[in-house]
Amino acid sequence: MIRVLIADDQEMVRAGFRMILETQDDMTVVADVPDGIAAVARARELRPDVCLVDVRMPGLDGLAVTRALAGPAVPDPLKVVVVTTFDLDEYVHQAIANGASGFLLKDAGPALLMEAVRAAVRGDALVSPQITVRLLRHFADSAGGSAARATPQANPLTERETEVVRAAARGLTNTEIGTELFLSLSTVKTHLAAVQGKVGARNRVEIAAWAWRTGLMTD
Repeated sequence: MIRVLIADDQEMVRAGFRMILETQDDMTVVADVPDGIAAVARARELRPDVCLVDVRMPGLDGLAVTRALAGPAVPDPLKVVVVTTFDLDEYVHQAIANGASGFLLKDAGPALLMEAVRAAVRGDALVSPQITVRLLRHFADSAGGSAARATPQANPLTERETEVVRAAARGLTNTEIGTELFLSLSTVKTHLAAVQGKVGARNRVEIAAWAWRTGLMTD
C-alpha cells in the first residue's frame, strides 16, 4: 500500500486529491494538511511513501518543504512531488534542485496524478509534459560552455548507459526506454542506477537535467 501525504492550503484540492487517490486499491492518504509547517512535521512523524506538496502555502512554501524533506542535506529523504497551479520555470528548477521527485500541474488530470505517485515510489520521476519540453530546452540553451561539458569526461558513461540517459532525458519512461532499446525493465533500472552513482544524481529528473546541462543531448 502506497501511503500518501497531501499538503495544500485549499481544502477542496486536498479533498479532491484524496478522493482520486483512494479510488486505487494500492493507495491510501495518511494525512492532509493546510500549510508547510504542518507538512514537514507530519511527514517526519508518519514517513509517508510520497508527499504531494503545493507551492504556495502559509508557514513554509512548498519549495522550502521539499528542501526540508528531500533536499541534499537530508540524510533519509522522503519522496516529494510538487503539485501546483503555477507553471513557472523558477518553481520547476528550484523544486528539482531541492530534491523533488516530480513536478505536476493541478490541471494534469487524475491519471497523471496517480502515475506521478507511483513513479516516485519506483524511484522514477514524472514532470508534466508541457513543462518537460520547456525545461529541457532551458538546460540545452545553458549548456554551451566547455566547463559545463566537463562532467561527462570526469564520469564517463558506457555507450549503453548514454543511450539510456538520452532516452530518459527525452521524457521516456523505463518501459518505453526498454521497448526502444530492446532492453528488459530490470536492465534499464540497472543502467539508470549506475548512472546516478557516476553523475551524483538522486533521481531520474536530476539525470535528465544533468544530460541537458552538460551537453550530452546536443553532442
